[in-house]
Amino acid sequence: MIVIDDKIISDDLIQKQFECDLNACKGACCVQGDYGAPLEKEELEILDSIYETVKPFLTKKGIQAIEEQGKYVQVDVADKYATTLIDNQPCAYYFKEGGISFCGIEKAWSEGLIDFRKPISCQLYPIRVEKTEQGMELLNYDRWDICSPACAMGKRKDIKVFEFLKAPLIRRYGVDFYEQLEAAAAYLE
Repeated sequence: MIVIDDKIISDDLIQKQFECDLNACKGACCVQGDYGAPLEKEELEILDSIYETVKPFLTKKGIQAIEEQGKYVQVDVADKYATTLIDNQPCAYYFKEGGISFCGIEKAWSEGLIDFRKPISCQLYPIRVEKTEQGMELLNYDRWDICSPACAMGKRKDIKVFEFLKAPLIRRYGVDFYEQLEAAAAYLE
């Protein structure tokens, strides 16, 4: 385990290899799971404000689910929110192109229509962040069988989880944090 400021980082982030392989998994993380993408409180307001811009990139069923359930839903854990689902799966913000599931929010971002790329939990995956009662953040590697191709590709290319997720780690925690993590990983190697 590595500790940087108020973050406890699992060794798996620097020991395991990972690189998404959309051609193999077909974006299954947008389609499978027990609930939608975990959301930060500040992202709720963002989803409210960008919905009309993102809407053209969503499926009819996704739009219907959002209009019936809301732009996000509260999950069974108090004060936790997630993206809305279509009939308990998939995420209401997904769309398919060429047989691969993509994020409609990210599509609107890539076209320069919004400044918000997508929920940070999606961009950080397979890292899952949990907060302790003491205010620490735990960064853990979430193993999911649908990501087996990503593990294989990461191993072939020798790309560590934290290296693959450099941009979202910087988005969430800043350049200084990433440089400290990189230095800790080099030291432990």
